[in-house]
Amino acid sequence: MIRSEGVHCEAGGFRLQGIDLEIGRGEYFVLLGPPGSGKTVFLECLCGLRRIRSGRILVGGEDVTRAEPRRRGVGYVPQDYALFPHRSVARNIAFGPEAAGLDRGEVERRVLRTAERLGIRHLLDRRIAGLSGGEKQRVALARALATSPRVLLLDEPLSALDETTREEVALELLRLQGELGTTTLHVCHVFEEARILAGRLGIMIGGTLAQTGPVEEVFSRPRTPELARFLRAGTVLEGTAEPEGDGALLRAGPIRLRSEARASGPVSFVVLADAVRLSSGGTAGGENVLEGRLIHLSPRGLFARADVEIAPGVRLEAHLPRTDPWPAPGTTVTVRFPAAAVHVFPGRGT
Repeated sequence: MIRSEGVHCEAGGFRLQGIDLEIGRGEYFVLLGPPGSGKTVFLECLCGLRRIRSGRILVGGEDVTRAEPRRRGVGYVPQDYALFPHRSVARNIAFGPEAAGLDRGEVERRVLRTAERLGIRHLLDRRIAGLSGGEKQRVALARALATSPRVLLLDEPLSALDETTREEVALELLRLQGELGTTTLHVCHVFEEARILAGRLGIMIGGTLAQTGPVEEVFSRPRTPELARFLRAGTVLEGTAEPEGDGALLRAGPIRLRSEARASGPVSFVVLADAVRLSSGGTAGGENVLEGRLIHLSPRGLFARADVEIAPGVRLEAHLPRTDPWPAPGTTVTVRFPAAAVHVFPGRGT
């Protein structure tokens, strides 16, 4: 439905470099990256608010690279919502259809229909200044959807919400998108938000699209150690590998681990934190079983991050679900994880 081909753009001293991305009809795609990585610049290129230096942008197979924003069939919700404070909610929603030249009756029908879908019909006569953050967000979404866009671009739409509300609104966005079938590109920097929403995920770092793929594949198979660290996928280690059976035996200092990867020689690898489990039992059984001391435990909403010291200067990270018993910091624990949780990065040794 929307495709960028080799998009280059300069914004001050920042450069967006050769972005190739295709998002299918009806897909909910999340673009994740740190602040300043170029996510907003890319959205502005797609919707026509910023000119690109080279490349092409297509919507529904149509080249819209040089088209005006209102001719692209793209709805855009910026991070600050950009609502008109002097207008009522109804007049804000009506802005797009009016700009498109629709007759008054059709504009009113779209305002009512969109407000009904988003549960804000009771706000239509209200001024923007008196609305809560969540209400403003819904008005901004309604204004974008009232033009019946082929593609919806959302720039950090949940950033102003607290953790609990963010999860609730994320699920509501999924419900709404599933109901409308609108192709959606959602930009954020919060990992939990991306995992709730994304069918496929893209990682943008330093103006480049570093990796794309199904969300769990990206988190469990990052292409580089740098991406693994950004995603907080787990503990990145350097060591050596030697073939063993269908996989390899990896050595990193005092640690010996088994991986399903075929590798030999110097390697970099990550032990995926989502797969690491802790217990106070013995060390018998399992593909990778180690003993260590729980140094730190930090609740993070959907899980708790645990740091376990395996040997002096060597720690492993674990993400413990809410349903797991959480050991007390300072206790000796058994660390277990399967060979599939040890991901060897492509390159050296593979």
